[in-house]
Amino acid sequence: MTATRSRAQRTRSLVLHLICIGVGALIVVPVWFGVIGGFKDNGQLSTNPLGLPDPWVPQNYTDLFASGVFWRQLGNSLLIAVSSTVIVVGAAAMAAFVFARYAFRGREFLVTLFAIGLMFPFAVAILPLFVLLRSMGLLDNPLGVILPQAAFGLPITIIILRQFFRTIPAEVEEAAVLDGCSSFGFFWRVLLPMARPALATVSVLAVVTSWNNFMLPLVVFSDQSWWTLPVGVQAFQGQYADDTARVLAYVVLSMIPALGFYAVAERQLIGGLTGSVKG
Repeated sequence: MTATRSRAQRTRSLVLHLICIGVGALIVVPVWFGVIGGFKDNGQLSTNPLGLPDPWVPQNYTDLFASGVFWRQLGNSLLIAVSSTVIVVGAAAMAAFVFARYAFRGREFLVTLFAIGLMFPFAVAILPLFVLLRSMGLLDNPLGVILPQAAFGLPITIIILRQFFRTIPAEVEEAAVLDGCSSFGFFWRVLLPMARPALATVSVLAVVTSWNNFMLPLVVFSDQSWWTLPVGVQAFQGQYADDTARVLAYVVLSMIPALGFYAVAERQLIGGLTGSVKG
């Protein structure tokens, strides 16, 4: 009986390892192809797509580093990502605090409304959103991207922070009140520092979502000076359709800031999600 159970456990472990290896390969191989492909010319991509470059062609990357267009698009993406993240995390933290720590009529209904927002596809709203932004004069304006991104990021951010805030014991709030803290003082001085893992989680999600957003900047910005990196990648691909190696280099450089930010905040991200699930 024990031997049979041990064999079943080994088989299950082997299957899980094979699945992990397969999923990892699906992620690593395209990234490898992109990074290495950027150091090749088009002839090498055709004859040796996955092998090492021979010879190496670093000009695909160095030419982009010397391009003012790339750095301008990088700055636009950074400005929009940071601004939308600050707005959505700040607004969602205050709303989640109220939903988590106060009982009032209609609270669960409001929380349900935000949860329904998770099921509302962004593409459905793009036409009325464009008309609204045009009437407000926010086309070719970074606020035309920052504010809608923050609005669409509120549901998931509020849900994650609310679950985390509910795990803070009521005794902590009572002790803060006895020490003379107001409600806002408890929120600002006690709750937010304790919620750093959850705040890091929602910040990472907001930054990566903004960084990868293609449709909204494409619709809002007709002025090329405001294009973000995803829109720039699309335009670059159209301009250099015959130079696949250079396009791969552009795509890889566009991914590096988001991947770097995620790598730095990975531990906080996992800790924040784990805390939310436990809550």
